[in-house]
Amino acid sequence: MSTSAKSPTLVFIPCFSGAPWSAEQLAPYGDAPRRTLRLPEGVDDIDRYADHVETAVAGLDEFVLVGDSFGANIALALATRRPQGLRALVLSGGFAADPVDSKPWRALAQVMGKARGPLYRQLTLRAHAHRLASPFDGEGQVPWSEARSRDLFLANTPAASFGARVRAALTADYVAVLGRVQVPTLILTPAHDVLIGEEASRVMLAGIPDSREVVLPRTGHMFRFSHPVSYAAAVQDFLGALPDTQPRAGAGA
Repeated sequence: MSTSAKSPTLVFIPCFSGAPWSAEQLAPYGDAPRRTLRLPEGVDDIDRYADHVETAVAGLDEFVLVGDSFGANIALALATRRPQGLRALVLSGGFAADPVDSKPWRALAQVMGKARGPLYRQLTLRAHAHRLASPFDGEGQVPWSEARSRDLFLANTPAASFGARVRAALTADYVAVLGRVQVPTLILTPAHDVLIGEEASRVMLAGIPDSREVVLPRTGHMFRFSHPVSYAAAVQDFLGALPDTQPRAGAGA
C-alpha cells in the first residue's frame, strides 16, 4: 500500500471568522490529502455547524479533524458522535464549553453580537481584535497584528454571522460528553490566550481519554495565522507518532 493510500485526509475547520485555511497556512502540510472548509453563515448552534462538517466528510475512508478555536468546538461536537472514519482530533485554542467566565464580558459579548453597520465595523471588531491579540503576534513566521485580525473579520464575517456565532459559543457545552471521544486527541495551546484562558484546555485534557497537550511557546490565540509553520509542525509530529497516520514524505514543516 502506498503512503498516500494510508494517509487520512486532514479536514480543517476554521475559527470564529469562518475563513478557510489559506494556501500559506496549508503549505507546510506538503501534499497531504486535505479539505479546508468555510463556515456556513448565520448559524447559531454548534451542533448545526457539526452537521455541516459531517456532510463534508461523508465518503472519506479516514480523516483527521483539525479545528481552530470556534472550529475546535465544532470538531469536538462532531467527535462526540463517533463518526465512522475519524482517526484523530486536533483542537487548537479551543474549548468544550462557553469559555467566557466573566459576567461583564459575557454581557458585553452579547451586546457586541447585536451590533450592525458602523458599530460592528468600528467598535465590535476593534474590541474583538484586541481580545485576540498577544505580545508574540509580531514575531511569527507571518507577523500578525490587531489590524490584521480586524481585516480578517471585515473580509469574511458578516455582522449577522458574528452575532450568531456569539450565541453558539455562549451556549456550547460538551463537557459532560468528552468521554465519548474515542480517538487520539492533540490539544494545541498557545502560550498566551486572553480570549479562551487556561482552564479550557485543562477541562478538555481531563475529560478526553486519549488526549495530550502541546503548548507552543511565544504564540497567541491567532497562531494559526501568525505561526503557520510551527502550528503545522506540531500537528505533523502528533500524527507521525500515531500508527497508520504517518505524514507523507516531504510534508513536514
